[in-house]
Amino acid sequence: MTDARIGYGTKYAIRRSGGSFVPIAEVINVTPGEATADRIDATHMLSPGRRREYISGLIDNGEASFEINWIPGNDTDEMLRDLMSTGEVADHMITFPNGVNVEFEAAVTGFSKAIPIDDRMTATITVAVSGEETWGNEDAPTNTVLPAISGIAQVGQVLTAWPGVWANSPAFSYAWKNEGVAIPGATGSTYTPVVGDVGDNITVTVTGANSAGSASATSVETAAVIAA
Repeated sequence: MTDARIGYGTKYAIRRSGGSFVPIAEVINVTPGEATADRIDATHMLSPGRRREYISGLIDNGEASFEINWIPGNDTDEMLRDLMSTGEVADHMITFPNGVNVEFEAAVTGFSKAIPIDDRMTATITVAVSGEETWGNEDAPTNTVLPAISGIAQVGQVLTAWPGVWANSPAFSYAWKNEGVAIPGATGSTYTPVVGDVGDNITVTVTGANSAGSASATSVETAAVIAA
């Protein structure tokens, strides 16, 4: 099974001197810096086999860029225009959907706006990256909105679990419970109450897991299960 992810949920933020990170509003695309390393020719008169020899040189982080839905005059627009005007070097941070982040110093060097007649206004911001990048590790999942159960709590009627809202791109597993006690074999995203559930309340516990760890969250209980 692949661990591939889409870019949805990526965040971009900028911290100016003495402040805290300020999120960039309505980011639609991010291109991190494209680092390249110089190759220094170190060939000499006795290089083996009449071959050129090279040593590694300095690393150039190049430019990074991000695109936004451009809203003239909003907080993001005002901050970016000021950074462009002053040439200030600030701390930039990209946070990826799995919670990994990269921080780097950069100056805004381009602020290109597009204003089509029949589509949204957008802007592309180019930044010159300076110095070494600092990479963080993937974070364990965290639940921000509890799971929920849809359907009628009745014998023979299918109940469906909604996993809730989670940060850091977890994979989900489910455990259905009757009055807080796990129901044997009920580990899918749906559960159909049986006669033995009549009069009891059903919950589902969702566990989100990624390579950094796991966390669990439990839904609000259903109404008491009724007979068919």
